[in-house]
Amino acid sequence: MFGVVLGLIEALALGVAAISLIFVLGMRTKSPIVQGGIIWLGKHAFNKVQLKTAGTPGAYAAVIRHRGRVSGEAYETPVGAFAMGATILIALPYGRSQWSRNVLASGSATLVFEGETFQVDSPELIPLSTVETVFAPREQRMHRIFGVTDVLRLRRVGLGEDRPALEVAAAA
Repeated sequence: MFGVVLGLIEALALGVAAISLIFVLGMRTKSPIVQGGIIWLGKHAFNKVQLKTAGTPGAYAAVIRHRGRVSGEAYETPVGAFAMGATILIALPYGRSQWSRNVLASGSATLVFEGETFQVDSPELIPLSTVETVFAPREQRMHRIFGVTDVLRLRRVGLGEDRPALEVAAAA
């Protein structure tokens, strides 16, 4: 009996390890099969749970509100945002996702971040390597593990321009 249980535990551990390896390799190589499955799960399960707390003080995620570039429908998507003055950085683990394409096409969005709601504009795709050092070490490790290469840079409307300060900080 004990041998059967041990065998099941070993098989389960092996299965979890295999799925984890497929997930990491799929994310690193931007596999449409793996990313499509993760995006579908996010859209239909994880995002709904995440949106309950996203944007509140201390929450892991912010909420970006945007309009569909074709449909014109309003959407809310949880994102990991990092603010530095008027500059908002959002790493793109899936590359150019639908929400980022919508924001790039419209040129603006609304962000709910740390309990505040504000407009953002001037969306720009930039290489992660140019701003990697402003992210926390834990986030930098996750970016390396999942092969993140792009960041969406936004400007908070009404706070002025601080990109040169950001670029100096990133170079340090």
